Amino acid sequence: MQLRRDLVEAIVAHARRDHPDEACGVIAGPAGSDRAERFIPMVNAARSPTFYEFDSTDLLKLYRELEANDEVPVVIYHSHTATEAYPSRTDISLAAEPDAHYVLVSTRDPDDYELRSYRIVDGVVTEEPIDVVES
Repeated sequence: MQLRRDLVEAIVAHARRDHPDEACGVIAGPAGSDRAERFIPMVNAARSPTFYEFDSTDLLKLYRELEANDEVPVVIYHSHTATEAYPSRTDISLAAEPDAHYVLVSTRDPDDYELRSYRIVDGVVTEEPIDVVES
């Protein structure tokens, strides 16, 4: 998966801002493509360091906006604040977008971060490389 450097920086900045709670959001792209283009930070309604949840009202608004713009959620991202950037059992059970890239960033190290991407389909987790490209 290709991801622009500015989008990686936006994900990491959001995760650092919300730390010690998990941060979450979406990067939208044109329907029928696999191009992550528009960064959409969301509020973690759970306000938890171990769990994230999109606010249902915000999620409805997001999907209406995506539909109006002929976009899809290319990336669904969230942070792990104390563990590695690997999907938890809860993350796997709640993964409902088989075409999305699930990007996790770990902010457990205050001086560095770990960013990894996965496909999660029917409970099966497959890691995929991230090619960070210039804007």
